[in-house]
Amino acid sequence: MGNWDIWYIFTFLTAAYKMTSLLMRIMMENKMIKQFETVRTTVTLPVGLVNRSQHFIDSGTIPSRNMLIVTALEQFLLELEREEIDRQFEAMADDADYQLLNEQIAEEFAESDWEALEESA
Repeated sequence: MGNWDIWYIFTFLTAAYKMTSLLMRIMMENKMIKQFETVRTTVTLPVGLVNRSQHFIDSGTIPSRNMLIVTALEQFLLELEREEIDRQFEAMADDADYQLLNEQIAEEFAESDWEALEESA
């Protein structure tokens, strides 16, 4: 077998792997998307973002731009929700009614807390 034969076999196997990998990613994406009710919408994206994302699509890092957008949007919304929860906890620190309730609960459980501490020692 000559060098060219090996090169052709390698090229064929590489292409076959990429096709199999691409098909598997597409199937996984379709399965994931089908788990949820979806709505078709149109977005306008800056050219730079499209170009940057295309690199990762072409390399197989992500199966599609749609999956990238869904994943990025999910992560962004999770972060906003965490920030909202943090703001609510911060507000509780200044809430006199909450502080009173918290002290009452602590007093009600103080005896059982001490009992549990003594038993563990």
